[in-house]
Amino acid sequence: MAYPFINVWAVLLATLIFWAIGALWYSPVLFGKRWQKEVGFKEEEIKKTNMALVFGTSFLLMLFMVWALNFVINSHKPEHVNLQIGLIYGVFIGFFFSMLTMGINYLYQRRSIVLWLIDGVYVILGLGIAGMILGGWR
Repeated sequence: MAYPFINVWAVLLATLIFWAIGALWYSPVLFGKRWQKEVGFKEEEIKKTNMALVFGTSFLLMLFMVWALNFVINSHKPEHVNLQIGLIYGVFIGFFFSMLTMGINYLYQRRSIVLWLIDGVYVILGLGIAGMILGGWR
């Protein structure tokens, strides 16, 4: 099987935007304090964390996610791929694969529905926007 079309710049930009949305999403400006409360992190714990490692590793993992999303989106005939198709696939995968998997894990971990919504909606939003970039930037 031949590998579908890949625009490396679109994959990198989509990853960077996905990561930047997360930086804002989990900041005190949006849901950072509530997320911190839901996971039970204290300020001291966060300050001891190697944030360069966390941010770098999360970027790399998002790069793999976006690359895989690119593969799925571009498995179609090129004339059928566009911004809307990218959005649909990003949201579909974000909800049906990522958010629902988190939901199962959070049930067993006895995590709150609030935490599930914070984390899950972020992934749906991030993959939806990444999908738009991948589908629209031909």
